[in-house]
Amino acid sequence: MRFANRGEIDGGRPAAPGKTPRLYALDGLRLVAALMVVLYHYTYLTGGWGTRDTRRMFSAIEPITRYGWLGVEVFFLISGFVICMSAWGRSLGDFVVSRASRIYPAYWVAVALTGTVVMTWPQVRSLAGWETVVTNFSMLQHGLGVWDVDGVYWTLFVELKFYVLFALVVARGVTYRRCVLFCGIWTVAAATAPAVNNKLLDLWAMPLYAPYFIAGIAFYLMHRFKPTALLWGIVVVSYLLANHHVAKRVHDNANHVMALFPAQLGVLAAFVVMSLVALRKLDRVQWPWLATAGALTFPLYLLHQYIGMTVIYGLREKVSPPLLVTGLIAVMLGAAWLLHRYVERPLGKWLRKALLKGMEEVRRNTPERGPRPAVQEPAQEPVAAPRQAHGYAEVPRAAADR
Repeated sequence: MRFANRGEIDGGRPAAPGKTPRLYALDGLRLVAALMVVLYHYTYLTGGWGTRDTRRMFSAIEPITRYGWLGVEVFFLISGFVICMSAWGRSLGDFVVSRASRIYPAYWVAVALTGTVVMTWPQVRSLAGWETVVTNFSMLQHGLGVWDVDGVYWTLFVELKFYVLFALVVARGVTYRRCVLFCGIWTVAAATAPAVNNKLLDLWAMPLYAPYFIAGIAFYLMHRFKPTALLWGIVVVSYLLANHHVAKRVHDNANHVMALFPAQLGVLAAFVVMSLVALRKLDRVQWPWLATAGALTFPLYLLHQYIGMTVIYGLREKVSPPLLVTGLIAVMLGAAWLLHRYVERPLGKWLRKALLKGMEEVRRNTPERGPRPAVQEPAQEPVAAPRQAHGYAEVPRAAADR
């Protein structure tokens, strides 16, 4: 199979980076992943339905939606791809500003809204008090041993740990070689953490989820440069590790005995689709509406679970289950648009400007290092020039920050 030569293997400059199409396929995949999680919570979990049997109410779709938690794994795959792409050519300060201004504004409002709902109507979810809500604003509640206001927030802590780990690469300058080295070291740590039985190593190695982030990084390197046996090796090993841990994920997310094979098939399908993205086989997907849909996935993810379950609990005896779930998803998509349009965009822009000013102040008041003695050093690996790629952020305010 012939591939275009898009860059040097050692991390050198890629070919002339003209403006290339946005990766709408990733937007579509994010929307699918978000809806998978939403349907899992609304049609499989019993929290909002009380004593009613969801398997009977949704007998036509429940055998599929019971595996909707796999949308989280899909999000982690996409995150590895997009974070590597958006960090290329950025300084550590710019990377931190980009991530903070992207995730915190919508999250803060979602915490406030969800906290208000569950404190007012505690039938589905109860909180010890408002101090729990306040602590959740930090997004660090897992590290402090505090309960999440909403059940989906645990994934955000996993994402934060990935950002911290990848920041080690960003601090040195993101290059092909450093990304590969990062993937290799993290794979070894994730594969050995269960045997070592060390809480600190397990906390940061994240053996259940690391394979998805690592594979996402490798897929992006394929997409930016070209596929190689080394990158395929990283992907295959990541898939094997992910497949190994699927059994635990099934056990943790099941209310009753569930078959393992459909979950394994779902993981394989996610890797196959990301392979098609990496090989540019889905570049022809150019549906502009997917950009808007992709922008709604994060707000939808933040808002839907306990607010939605509380609504289900209140209306479960008054509205037929299929109509209730369909209408609720539509309402949640509308709420997600409002959160995106009137919170994420303006507040994110304001926070970004404020943080950039803070970073500039740090640089201004940090004395430059004095001249070093002249010594013979080996040539440094060049950092690839940032690309304005596919509509995702390799320049400020692009869609990779979405």
